[in-house]
Amino acid sequence: MGKVDKLADIDHSLLNRQGYTAMSTRKRILPVKATKTFLWQRYLLDSLLACIGSLLVTGLIVLFQLYPLIPNISIVYLFVVLTLASTRGRYAAILASLVAFLSFDYFLVPPLYVFTIGQVEEWIALLVFLVTAILTSQLAVALRNRAEDARRRERETRILYDLVRVTNSEAEPEHQLNAIARAVVDVFSGWGVQDCAILQPNAIKGLHVQASAYEPIEHITLSADEQATATWVFERGHILDLCEDTIPASSRHFRQRLIIRSTTYGRAVHCSLRFIPLKLRQKVIGVLRLRIQHNARYFPQEELLGGEPFHSTEPTSFFWTFLNQVTILVERARLQSENVRIEVLQRTDALRAALLSSVSHDLRTPLTSIKAAASSLLQQDVQWDEETQQGFAHTIEHEADRLNRLVGNLLDMSRIEDGALKPEKEQYSLTALIQDVLGRSCLLFANRSICTHLPEDDLLLVDVDYLHMNQVLTNLIENAVRYTPPESPIEVSARRKGERLILTVADRGPGVPPADLERIFDKFYRVLHGKQQPPVPRGSGLGLAVCKGLVEANGGHIWAELREGGGLIVSVTLLRSEHERIE
Repeated sequence: MGKVDKLADIDHSLLNRQGYTAMSTRKRILPVKATKTFLWQRYLLDSLLACIGSLLVTGLIVLFQLYPLIPNISIVYLFVVLTLASTRGRYAAILASLVAFLSFDYFLVPPLYVFTIGQVEEWIALLVFLVTAILTSQLAVALRNRAEDARRRERETRILYDLVRVTNSEAEPEHQLNAIARAVVDVFSGWGVQDCAILQPNAIKGLHVQASAYEPIEHITLSADEQATATWVFERGHILDLCEDTIPASSRHFRQRLIIRSTTYGRAVHCSLRFIPLKLRQKVIGVLRLRIQHNARYFPQEELLGGEPFHSTEPTSFFWTFLNQVTILVERARLQSENVRIEVLQRTDALRAALLSSVSHDLRTPLTSIKAAASSLLQQDVQWDEETQQGFAHTIEHEADRLNRLVGNLLDMSRIEDGALKPEKEQYSLTALIQDVLGRSCLLFANRSICTHLPEDDLLLVDVDYLHMNQVLTNLIENAVRYTPPESPIEVSARRKGERLILTVADRGPGVPPADLERIFDKFYRVLHGKQQPPVPRGSGLGLAVCKGLVEANGGHIWAELREGGGLIVSVTLLRSEHERIE
């Protein structure tokens, strides 16, 4: 098994240990190839192949005495030259051409076993062979380099595409950053990169870990040296290495070694942590912390550094191209997170404005009526008869009840949003509940025709919070009264359907536009009615929102639909009493 595969297995085992089991089956990004042989080893192998190949062909020609029986037998050497040129490169092909030239002269051209050629024709033939072999090898090497370059570019393009694809597959910005960190480890694992973390400034301008390849960020604690190093890199925009002492991990400390990359710097030291600034134009948006294998002898330092300072405008290696793409994706994730935060703030401001507008309007109207009625009663120069005084008192009571309902809706909505709404369910008769609400709210629904359709022999038992369902039914009827003409009837009905009971409130008002049916249960959302330009909304936009929260808290469901012939039907489904279902 190759080194890259072993690192992949290590990454997967670490992934499972840290609780990322679900992500271990994802499609990994292709890693870049790592150079695993030293330069002198490659030259030694190329020399052996060139010498053995050319001498083997010479031995076959001598063994079968093919020269001078076949005058142009030297062309056979071109197969060896072309093979080495297309597989090993220029050095092996040229060396094979020279060895073929010398061995052919030494073993086959008279006088034998000396590097002397007696005839001019032989000199010319060998020189033509040598030039042909070298030119052929150059052409083969050029084609090989082009093919390798095309394969390399195709592989790099695929890696960059997979990076964007894997990042886009995550919806949340923090998950996108984790995907980017894992991609860095996947791609450069063959170079000794074992872990990657992305550091970005927080609200108080300090750097902290935003994402990690495989370790949860809550388990990552930066040491003082790491924090100082990351801050220095973020402020200066230069690469910095932090070497790790070879002491037990339990008492491990870090000593800082500043290494600023430049064109005059030679090979880099092998270190455990490398901090790289993520630059977008001239602005550093974060720091990439790479944990590199301490004894990674094959880590391609020159290719990683590209022989150029980090602020170079043109990347000189795939690493910088990849890093530029990573920087763009990190900035995009940051902007996306910022957009979400701005959207939340905008919605909060809109809700606050809607709350102020609704509450101020709905509070001012009843308060005005109460103020007018109370002021009239207090007038000393006017003698009101008893009936008029009773009317003022009823007005004050009616408007006070209206204020009480508004405040109750606000409190209920607050409890619903905070999750503090805990229904106290008991067995009640839905029929009795409807009759009770209509009986106690006769003043609220005065001069309105309210028809009920209830089963005579069925109590319609449900397990609900009585106060909650009382509020729901009151809000639904009040909403129907408010938005329908005074002469139109309101129908309240209840029936059994399987294991559920259905309560409906229907009217013959103007109805609701189809596009607004799903939104009428949103808080502060109000349907515009009337022919005024622009139409004037009525109501606070809280009644139906409170109904939805209370119904769902009691295990039910509420929805609205247009009524045939005009009007609106609001339906509530509730689960029948468990005791009744058992019977």
